[in-house]
Amino acid sequence: MANLLLVSGQSIQPKDFAEIFAARPSDGHKGTFGSVGILGGAPGMTGAAILAGRAALKLGAGKVLIALAQQPLPFSYDPPFPEIMFREADELLAQPELVTGWAAGCGMSHSPQALAWLQKLMTVRLGRPLVLDADALSALASHALEKNWGRGDVILTPHPKEAARLLQIDTQAVQADRLNAAQQLAKTYQAWIVLKGPQTLICAPDLSWQFNETGNVGLASGGTGDVLSGILVSLLAQGMPARVAVPAAVWLHGSAADHLVTHGCGPIGLTAGELADAARTIRNQSLIS
Repeated sequence: MANLLLVSGQSIQPKDFAEIFAARPSDGHKGTFGSVGILGGAPGMTGAAILAGRAALKLGAGKVLIALAQQPLPFSYDPPFPEIMFREADELLAQPELVTGWAAGCGMSHSPQALAWLQKLMTVRLGRPLVLDADALSALASHALEKNWGRGDVILTPHPKEAARLLQIDTQAVQADRLNAAQQLAKTYQAWIVLKGPQTLICAPDLSWQFNETGNVGLASGGTGDVLSGILVSLLAQGMPARVAVPAAVWLHGSAADHLVTHGCGPIGLTAGELADAARTIRNQSLIS
């Protein structure tokens, strides 16, 4: 990889996104706080979309709609969280005006039908912010999906192996120079990049970057990336610009893991499903003096 200009980076700090801790307006209603749309959850991987949806709900989205990548729908609602609405993918994609922030790829699979839904999302998203993770990143890397974003922010959230596939290099090369890899991705895809791992890196399309110091090894388990996608799309759907939502989501995700360990949960055996409650607690605390 060619070395890019290393614009000075800094550690993510809560003061940089103080607005996520601000009190909500007393006259707010569910329409005030955005609507999340999630495309994912193929057979055998339904839990990935549900983890993202639950996280989006608990981080403050007014409404959460999940378009499962399967037909017919295997169930009509999520029993612990009946607030989440499930839709046929074709139905939700036919009503994109209902959604103020999208996430796609969590447990989506690589089936032809799933890829067709993902391609349709690219054409109908109305400039709404879009988070791409997991199988959506694999579709990009294989060119089953082209980077025809149109207007509106796009955020890619690869782990090192996914980043390597996107850059057509090996994982060791990514890990040997994580900053350069993140900047190459941002330049190539003209998108925000969240390169996951210890000290997760964030790189903006202009190649400016930040690194995160929250989090612990408890995050090294299945589903935690889906929760990050849910937190991120929730903040975006609530109207926060990417420059606020991206670092805030990454910091909250890591801080949630730290909070759980501090209170005796993990790091061994910490589960993805426990993160959203902790992140909600942190967001509702007065962290900014």
